[in-house]
Amino acid sequence: MENYNKTSTDFILLGLFPPSKVGLFTFILIILIFLMAWLGNLSMILLILLDIHLHIPMYFLLIQLSFIDLNYISTIVPKMASDFLFENKSISSIECGIQSFFFLTLGGAEALILASMAYDRYVAVCFPLHYPVRMSKKVCVLMITGSWIMGSINSCAHTIYVLHLPYCRSRAINHFFCDVPAMVNLACMDTSVYEYTVFVSTVFFLVLPFIGIAYSYGHVLIAVYHMHSAEGRRKAYSTCSTHLTVVTFYYMPFAYTYLRPRSLRSPTEDKVLAVFYTILTPMLNPIIYSLRNKEVKGALRRVIHRIYSVKMDTNYLP
Repeated sequence: MENYNKTSTDFILLGLFPPSKVGLFTFILIILIFLMAWLGNLSMILLILLDIHLHIPMYFLLIQLSFIDLNYISTIVPKMASDFLFENKSISSIECGIQSFFFLTLGGAEALILASMAYDRYVAVCFPLHYPVRMSKKVCVLMITGSWIMGSINSCAHTIYVLHLPYCRSRAINHFFCDVPAMVNLACMDTSVYEYTVFVSTVFFLVLPFIGIAYSYGHVLIAVYHMHSAEGRRKAYSTCSTHLTVVTFYYMPFAYTYLRPRSLRSPTEDKVLAVFYTILTPMLNPIIYSLRNKEVKGALRRVIHRIYSVKMDTNYLP
């Protein structure tokens, strides 16, 4: 190992699975979660595209969320599975940089998309008459484009920096993917200034959006409380509780991991927390939005009925 670390520019991902029956069970479980995430998010995208009733800003944002989650989990799990199956834990610097870039881009974009979805609900409930203007197609496109651009710029800056750090000690990353803080721990130079930039990025992409989401839903809950329509209250509560569940699963472990100083972090805890926002959240998002959203369930029934009707018409053709 020492010779490898000194002579190779590759990194080694120590991984998540221990070499035991527990590791095999965890591996199989994560593969099942990966398949469920792909099926759920792809189904959500197709459902929104096929049902015209869902062609509104909220669900265009949800398409982005599902698309991000599809790529998010695909950036992490296939390499992890390959390492476990073929017992080859090495990853080249270029591959590590690509993985880190996509992870940070998708992570930043998802955080901002979730904030945009909260703003959408805030305008829909608190300013319903202004909704067509405040959440027009142009505004929605700007939100989506801005989320991707800001996520990419932030990701590019961090990825370039960590790839140019001098790694004169071990190149074994104690994680299951090329996570920036785990890589910084291997550098043989003072990185305290850079760690401050990581803190600033975390505040910008996680803390500030979370504050915005809390503010939006605070006003939404006040507005819902004063609604005269019981059906309107139920619909608003259902939509808001769904979004808050997604936000909690994503923001909390992510922020807790990246806001802690290095002295308070442990590799094992970081890996467990990373499972939540890299693997579990992409699988849970489509489940939460489909099971707790009447509009999505209604769209699913309509699409199934349409497919069944077409099939029946085909069967009756001479």
